[in-house]
Amino acid sequence: MTDSEVKHNVSKAGHPKGLYMLFMVEMWERFNYYGMRALLSLFMISAVIGFTKEKASNIYGMFTALVYLTPVIGGYLADRYIGKRHSITIGASLMALGQFTLAAYEIIPPVVALAIGLTLIIIGNGFFKPNISSIVGELYEPNDVRRDGGFTIFYMGINIGAFFAPFICGFFGEPSAGMDPATAYAKWKYGFLAAGIGMVIGLIWYTVSQNKYLGHIGLHPVRKNGASEDEEERSKAEAANQPLTPEEWDKIKAIFTFTFFAIFFFTFFEQAGTSLNFFAAEATNLNPVLPLLGEVHLKASYFQAINPIFVVLLAPIFAKLWIKLGDKDPSIPAKFGWGLFLQGLAFVVIAIGAAVYTSNGPVSALWLVFMYMFCTMGELCLSPVGLSMVTKLAPLKFMSLLMGIWLMGSFFGNLLAGWLASHYESWSLTTLFSVPAIGSMTFGVIMWIMAGKIKKWMHGVH
Repeated sequence: MTDSEVKHNVSKAGHPKGLYMLFMVEMWERFNYYGMRALLSLFMISAVIGFTKEKASNIYGMFTALVYLTPVIGGYLADRYIGKRHSITIGASLMALGQFTLAAYEIIPPVVALAIGLTLIIIGNGFFKPNISSIVGELYEPNDVRRDGGFTIFYMGINIGAFFAPFICGFFGEPSAGMDPATAYAKWKYGFLAAGIGMVIGLIWYTVSQNKYLGHIGLHPVRKNGASEDEEERSKAEAANQPLTPEEWDKIKAIFTFTFFAIFFFTFFEQAGTSLNFFAAEATNLNPVLPLLGEVHLKASYFQAINPIFVVLLAPIFAKLWIKLGDKDPSIPAKFGWGLFLQGLAFVVIAIGAAVYTSNGPVSALWLVFMYMFCTMGELCLSPVGLSMVTKLAPLKFMSLLMGIWLMGSFFGNLLAGWLASHYESWSLTTLFSVPAIGSMTFGVIMWIMAGKIKKWMHGVH
C-alpha cells in the first residue's frame, strides 16, 4: 500500500485507519509508563530500596524530566539513521526490558535493578515518543483540517492507558497495609511485570499491524535517497536533502516559541503529582457523606484519575469541535492562549479552595474536581494541538528532532514544577496556587497578543 493509499484508507469517522492502530500502541505504552510511575516513589521508600522521601522525590523528579529530554536524541537518530518505524520498535522493546529489570530486584541488587531499569525506560522513551507522534502527523496531508482532531483522538489513547494503569499495576504491585513483610517485599515485582506485559502487548500489535496500516510511512530515514520503495517516498527524501529555506526557518522559530510557552504550561500542569496531591491528602475531606451512598472513603491517589477521565470524556468533543468550526477554527496561537488561560482559571479555583481550607479546615473534593476539569480543557487546547503543530511546521528532515524539541518543553516544565512544589510548606497554600493562576493566565494573554507575529512565521499553516 502506497503512502497516498494509506492516507485515503479512512474509517467511518473520516480519519486514516492507521490513526487507530497507533492509538492502541500508544495506549499500551502509556499503560506501561504510568503503571510504573504510580508505584515508583512508593517502591523507592519501601523496604526493598530504603530511600528517604527526599531522595526518592529528587530521583522521581529527575526521572520524569529525563523521559522528555531523550526524545531529542531519539528523534535525531530516527530522522538521520534509523527511521521512525524501527525506532518505535527499539523504544518499546527497551521500555519493556526496563520494567522487567525493575521486577528483577530479588535476583540482582535492588538499587542496581532500579538504576538499570529506569535508564532503559528513559532511553526507550526517547526512541518511542517523538516518532510515533511524527507518524501520526504523516497520516495527513499538509493543512488537512482533520489533523488537530486526529491528534486529539490519539491523545485519548494516552489517557485511557494512564487511567487504567494505576489501578491495575497498583492492585498487583502495591502491598496492603499490615501485609507480612516478606510478602510485601515480593509483591512490588508483580506491578512492574504488569506494566512490562502491557508494553509487550502494544509491541506485538504494532509489529503485526504496521505494514497493513502504515504502508511505507516512517519506514526509512528521510536523508537517504533511494532508500524508499515508492515515488512519493523518494521525492520526500530528495526534498529532505535541500537546504532549509527562509520560510522553513520561520516555521522553526514558531515551533521554538510554542515550546517556550509550553514550558510554563507544564510547570503548572505537573503540580498534579506533587502540590495538588499533597492538597488532596491534607486539605481535602476524604470521607464525604454522599446521598444514597452514605460515607465514602477516598484516597488522595484517586484524584490522579480525574484528569484522564476528563480527557477521555472531553477529547471527542474537542476533536469534533475543531472540524465543525471549519474556516472559523481558532489558529494554533489562539488555541495555545486558551490552553494557558483555562489552566489559569483552574488554579483560581484551587487557590480559592486553599483560602477556604485555611479558614475552615478540609474542603470538599469538588474543588479538585472542578480544578482538574478546567485544567483538562486547557490541556486539550494545547497539548495535542502542540503535537499536531510540530508535524505541520517542521521541515521533513528534522521532523522527529523538532518533535523532540517540543517534548523538551515538558523536561524543563517538570524541573520547574519540582521547584515550585518544593515551596508547599514555606509559602501559604493560597500564594502557592495563585502563582500558577496569575502566571498561566498572563502567558495566555501574551500568546494572544503575539498571535499575529507567530502566524506570519507559520506562513499560512493553520
